[in-house]
Amino acid sequence: MREDRELVGRAGFRGLDACVHCGFCLQACPTFLATGDESDSPRGRIELMRALERGDLDATDPDLAFHLDRCLGCRGCEPVCPSGVHYAHGLEAARDVLAAARGVPWLARAALWALTTPGVSAVVYWFGRVLRATGLPRLLAGWGRIRFAMGMLAATKPDGRTGSRAVGRLPKAPTARQPVGPSALLFRGCVMQGLFSHVHDATIRTLGVNGYDVREVQGQVCCGALHAHAGLPDEARALARVNVAAFGDGDEPIVVNSAGCGALMKEYGRLLDLPDHSPSPQPRRGGQGVRPGVRFAARVRDVTELLADGGPVPAAPLDLHVAYDPPCHLLHAQGVAVPPLKLFAAIPLLRLVDVPGAAECCGSAGLFTLLEPEMSRAVLAAKLERLREAAPQVVATGNPGCVMQLGAGLAAAGIPAEVRHPVELLDAAYRVAGRYE
Repeated sequence: MREDRELVGRAGFRGLDACVHCGFCLQACPTFLATGDESDSPRGRIELMRALERGDLDATDPDLAFHLDRCLGCRGCEPVCPSGVHYAHGLEAARDVLAAARGVPWLARAALWALTTPGVSAVVYWFGRVLRATGLPRLLAGWGRIRFAMGMLAATKPDGRTGSRAVGRLPKAPTARQPVGPSALLFRGCVMQGLFSHVHDATIRTLGVNGYDVREVQGQVCCGALHAHAGLPDEARALARVNVAAFGDGDEPIVVNSAGCGALMKEYGRLLDLPDHSPSPQPRRGGQGVRPGVRFAARVRDVTELLADGGPVPAAPLDLHVAYDPPCHLLHAQGVAVPPLKLFAAIPLLRLVDVPGAAECCGSAGLFTLLEPEMSRAVLAAKLERLREAAPQVVATGNPGCVMQLGAGLAAAGIPAEVRHPVELLDAAYRVAGRYE
């Protein structure tokens, strides 16, 4: 097992070899901008990771862990790097080494258990939805761990002010439909299914208008992104194998409406190609010799990508000022920039508000907002001030963690804007257009 872990580490650390210390990454790093500390920059962290790989720093070194733990993993440094450094692969390898040496923090373990464990997570999300329905989270939203958590839960509530003001209550996704065109398989995930099922409903409806027959897949599980980011690649790999087997060897696109999930799922080929320490069996091979993980990854599409293929179908006007906040794992990790803009362009009267630094991380980063609240709020603060000046009615973003982080921040800062997934806005505009009558 130790030899396999060393092989995994070397494979990840090799992604750092291209770094030439040019410094282009510094101004793209939210944590460096927040602290001004070189050790909180990609360049500084690469040096720390190289020292860890060489053995110059021990995995139990508290300063090493301090600076690597404070990395958001937003990958904003990768698109600006002229040398093509695979920073995220090195970070995952380093966190794997740290987790093996010191263990995963109990709070991270508890969160993963509560949010992703089948059976347990269903109960947790049920209680969350019940509490959300009381309206108390919105009333209690503010700063501090508990109040900010209440704001995050409140931000997941469907049928917000935009929906009620513009179009009234939207219908639920139809339970039975005649095939209307090419099939797409819906990935439901854990947090998205537990707290954002209304986004799944909107995904099914809008894709239906654009000619897709969206189908359900039994046996799917959490994508594994939270585990991979926490330094638990074996757990992520085990979940990936289950999903590869569940979705089968077909050619239908796998539609994802969570940027974090989509980013990892598009890397299942790399993830499943690394040595594995768990006893779970490998999935059967398919696709004429193509590795299952590679084949699966090639099928994964963000919902905005599918909608932008030949569309989307024009919608009715929505008179709204919208600030688009691209999720890091959609823009930087997946390189999906234009499709969401095509979605907005299909809605007449909708005006995109320019917000400086919109492509910078909001500070959510999966469990980061829970584990590193001080840094998370520091990164969020700059974005909130820019949003206050831009004064949008709606902030649109395509990742559940970002919706919750921005929603909680806007509520705590007293900024009168709500946060919606882009597909919810298109869904509302189609409702106005009578597409669901």
